Amino acid sequence: MDAELSSVSLGRTGLQVSELCFGTWRFGRETDAGRLEIGRDTAMDLLDAYADAGGRFIDTADYYGDGDSERWIGEWLADRDREDYVVASKVYLPVGDGPNRQGLGRKHIRRQIDRTLDRLDTDYVDVLYIHRWDDDVPVREFMRTLDGLVRDGRVHYLGASTLVPNAWKVTRANELACREGFEPFTVTQPRYNLVNREIEGPYLEMCEAYGLGVCPWSPLGQGFLTGKYERDGDVPESSTAADRPGWADRYLTAENFDTLDVVREVAAETGGTPTQVALAWLLAHPGVTAPIVGARTVEQLTENLGAAAVSLTDDQFDRLSAAADGPFAALDV
Repeated sequence: MDAELSSVSLGRTGLQVSELCFGTWRFGRETDAGRLEIGRDTAMDLLDAYADAGGRFIDTADYYGDGDSERWIGEWLADRDREDYVVASKVYLPVGDGPNRQGLGRKHIRRQIDRTLDRLDTDYVDVLYIHRWDDDVPVREFMRTLDGLVRDGRVHYLGASTLVPNAWKVTRANELACREGFEPFTVTQPRYNLVNREIEGPYLEMCEAYGLGVCPWSPLGQGFLTGKYERDGDVPESSTAADRPGWADRYLTAENFDTLDVVREVAAETGGTPTQVALAWLLAHPGVTAPIVGARTVEQLTENLGAAAVSLTDDQFDRLSAAADGPFAALDV
C-alpha cells in the first residue's frame, strides 16, 4: 500500500510534523558482526524516498555512525529548503575517549551542539533530545544549559529520549523548568510497540498531562513484528537476531509469537502486511504522535510508509491492543 504522509501536531510545540518520522540510526552504523548497515549512497536514496512520500520529520543523533548520519543529512538538505523539514538530534552518548566527551555536562552539550550544527550545515535543530538521563549532573545544571541553546536560537524545542519507565524524571525536570523559567521538555522518545508495552500507565499519563509529543522508537520490536521470524524456523541471516547476542531470548518467545499471530490475522483482513499493521496500531493510538521508522532499503521504507494507508477498525485496534499484556518490564537495550 502506498500513501502520502499526513501532518500531525508535535505535542504543544506548534510544529507540524509527518505522521511517520524517519529514523537514521543505521546511517554509517556497523553491526556487532562488523557489517556496515547503510552507506552514503543508500542513505541519500532513503531520504529521497521519504521526502517523495511527503515526509519531512527526520531523526538523528550525534552518536549515529560516528557523526556520518548528521553529516549525510546535512549534505542532503543542502539541495533543499531547510524550512520544509523538521530535524531532531540528540546528545549524551560517548563520542570519543575521555570523561567530558559524554553525558549532559555543560562542556559536552555546548561542544556537541556546535558539532551537530556544523555536520548538518544548519543554524538550528528543531528538536534536541537528551539521549539518556545523566545522574552525575544536577537537573538544574543541564536544564539551564539546554535552555541557553533555545534562547540563542540554536535549538527550538527540547526532548527526552529513552527514559522509560522513569516518568518521574521528566516530571522533575519540567517542574524545575517551570519554576526557573527554563524551556521544558515538550517531546519524548520512548520505546513502544505491540510487544514492548512498558510505557503504558504512568509514562503515557505523564505525557498526556504535560501535552508532550510522543515519538516512539523501535515501533516494530527491532524487526520482530515484521513477521520475518517463525516459531520453529531458523533465524534469518543478516537479521537482528543473528547480529545481536541475547536478542532472540528476549524477543522470540511464545508470548510474542502469540501477539504476532494476531498481527498476521489483522494483516490478512486489511490487505496490509504485518509491518504495516503494527505501525498502523501506533498511528491509531491516541497517545502517540509520530512513530520513528527506519529501513535498510528503499523497498523496506516504502512498505513502512504504506502503514499510513492502513485503516484499522475499532475491533481490530482492540484485538491488537489485547494481544499482549501491558505494561511490560523494561528490557535492556
